[in-house]
Amino acid sequence: MRAAAVQLNSTDEYDRNLEVAERLVRGAAADGAQLVVLPEKWTVLGPPEAIRSAAEPLDGPALSAAAGWARELDIHLVAGSVPEVVPEWEKLANTSVMYGPDGKTRAIYRKIHMFDVDVGNVAYRESEVEQAGDQIALGEAGGAMVGLTICYDLRFPELYRILALRGARVITIPSAFTERTGRDHWEVLIRARAIENQTFVIAAGQIGFAPPHYRSYGRSMIVDPWGVVMTQAADTECFVSADLDFAIQNEMRDSLPSLSHRRPEAYRWPENENGAGNGVQASAAEPASATGAP
Repeated sequence: MRAAAVQLNSTDEYDRNLEVAERLVRGAAADGAQLVVLPEKWTVLGPPEAIRSAAEPLDGPALSAAAGWARELDIHLVAGSVPEVVPEWEKLANTSVMYGPDGKTRAIYRKIHMFDVDVGNVAYRESEVEQAGDQIALGEAGGAMVGLTICYDLRFPELYRILALRGARVITIPSAFTERTGRDHWEVLIRARAIENQTFVIAAGQIGFAPPHYRSYGRSMIVDPWGVVMTQAADTECFVSADLDFAIQNEMRDSLPSLSHRRPEAYRWPENENGAGNGVQASAAEPASATGAP
């Protein structure tokens, strides 16, 4: 399966963002990609008021357009993430939707981990506008299961292990990773998640400046289950592609069967809520059993 990661410099200019996204999705499909991934907040990246004004339901204009591209181009499309208006939710969701070649929805994932941090003298408070989801999601693409995650999720290996145990062969990470953290953490974390779970990882990122203070790292990449970077984007709006060989993935998993060597019965999470250290909370529950059930 040929896959592509699309890299954008989205801002608060909604129409321009969609125009560039469509052009690059079409370019990736023309290059032979069967699975294309857009970055986080591909429809809008900007201040809270811009996020709120561009929010839409699942049948809104941007996601309807993405479904149409998937159908017209005969591809699987992970439509990055968009600010979603969810019925009965007080706030928005940061939502990734996967479409099949028929234009129908294959999976919906609402970001679980909110980016509430202070980095490089800038305060990020995602939870001011959006609230966390609580459902893990996978969709099928060409016979392979694809696990959906978004940006900050990358720092939470439990999520990726559960996706692998539930059958993910590929994991997508649409992102707007900060330039400050990206320099030191982006590639390291992506390769670690790929190696730990013996999955292909498609990380589609934002690049460049967006108001009021976003500076995204870019360097979108596709990594194989051995942790090798197969392709990486330059510092511009573009797409990068690579061929995912599932036979080689099977060989890797057979020769180094670490997933089957897990011993869930020996994994005991700290019972003390703050037992892991200052400010760190731990759950008493095991995240996943040997069969992949959470």
